[in-house]
Parts: sequence; structure tokens; C-alpha cells
Amino acid sequence: MKLATIRHDGKSTAAIEVAGGYVALPARDIGELVGRAGWKAQARETLDGHSASDLIAREEATLLNPVPNPRKVICCGLNYSDHILEMGRELPQYPTLFAKFADTLTDPDADIVSEHSENVDWEAELAVVVGSTLKNATEEEAAAAIAGYTVANDISMRDWQRRTLQWFQGKAFDDTTPLGPVVVTPDEIDPEAGLEVICTLNGEEVQRGNTKTLVFSCAKLLSYISAFTVLRPGDVVLTGTPGGVGMGMVPPRFLKDGDELHTEIPGIGTLSNTFRVRIATTV
Repeated sequence: MKLATIRHDGKSTAAIEVAGGYVALPARDIGELVGRAGWKAQARETLDGHSASDLIAREEATLLNPVPNPRKVICCGLNYSDHILEMGRELPQYPTLFAKFADTLTDPDADIVSEHSENVDWEAELAVVVGSTLKNATEEEAAAAIAGYTVANDISMRDWQRRTLQWFQGKAFDDTTPLGPVVVTPDEIDPEAGLEVICTLNGEEVQRGNTKTLVFSCAKLLSYISAFTVLRPGDVVLTGTPGGVGMGMVPPRFLKDGDELHTEIPGIGTLSNTFRVRIATTV
């Protein structure tokens, strides 16, 4: 199933994507939906039993960030071997993790605005949406708890990131991490079998990787994270970016005002974001 959070008639609702549009589900968003017992069966029943009168046409709906209120957003900073090597690092024994706030997330077609950074970089990523509570989970338990997969771009303010040894401040600017456009359930796609992760800048391909080359699989990441903090339905885990980020280029290349950034994972969809510069007072 392809699950979405849409705005229709001025309201936000969870929905299932079907031919020609969407069918509403009884929740305000996908994060709320997956927090309910029996959500998979309910969604499947809605999908199988919908009629033409239930259809919300695509042109009548606006796609939103599918998971707007996660308790936790946890990211793996280095997880593709090519990206790790381009950053001058060795392959890790353990995941390099950092956190974001829910405020960092934004809609799949939102403008990305920079107010305090002139070194803004792109990082196309596969994101995992947690579907049930995980604490000290095995990899098998973690895999079974995945509600679905979506697309993210971990837009990074590299000058802020380099201010200290901690990455947090360069990764947590409000409204800079687009997510969506839909969440695809694991019965339809399998990252371990291989998903292409692609980023284009003004039509030029700058990133292409495959999730088969992840050092830490989605299940391994969720299992590892659950050893030190509980993961709950609606939480989001970003799995890392492949090679091709601007900071790794010679010379480094960063986003400019008006740049068009497209982040695609075939089988899930595409984020389409315009970068805008509105420099505020230097901090």
C-alpha cells in the first residue's frame, strides 16, 4: 500500500493512494494511523472495499509531510560505503547517529529557505517509519515493526555543522528536511533487495546510490537504536545518504537561490523542492 497524508477541503487526513487519487482513512496523518492497533487490517479493508464515491481526485488534494509529529527523528550520518569514503572516513563498526526535531521536517514540495547559512548541501535518503513499539529489539523484531518507507532529503548547513565536532546544529534547522510523498508498506518494496536513491540538481544528477550497499540495514538500525531508546509508532529513522554530496566535490558545491532539487526513490516517489536564500542577521 501507498499511504499519504493529504490536505483536502481544508483538513489534513491520512489516505491510501489509488488509481486516480486517494481514499481517506480515519486518522489525521500517517503517524497517527500507525499508532492504532489493527491499522494494517483497517487500511487493507478500506483499500479493498472502496468505491468511486470514496475517491478524492489528485487535483483536489495536496500532499503533506506524511508523518508530521514523530516523537523521535533519528538519522544515520554515514551508511553508504561510497559516501563514507568520499568524506575521508573508514567503514564504521557502529552507526554514526544524530537526532532531529519534528520541526525540521517539511512537506514533499515545500520551498527550503536558508536564513543563516551559505553552505547548504543536499543528502538524498531512504527514511523508515516505525509501526510498532521497539525496545531492545532483535533485527527480526525490528523488521516486523516497520510500517513503511519514504523519501527524505537531509538538507545540511555545512558551515554550521563545521562549527563544532557535533553535527546537530547543522542538521536541525526548522523546515529543512522534506519527507514523502508517500509511505510504502514493506510488502511492496524491499531495501535489502535494492532501491535506487537519486538526487538531481537543476536536472543534473548529483547522487545515485543503492540501498543494497547500506552498511547498516533498516532492521539493523532500528534494532541498534532500540537498545538505548524506545522507538514508537510514527517515529522516523533516516538511513544515510550515498555519495555525491556538494561538500565532497572539488571544489565544494552548495545550493544557490532558485535551485531545483529533486529527490527520488523509484517505487516510492519524488520530492520536488526549490531552494531559497533569505539571509538574516549573522548568528
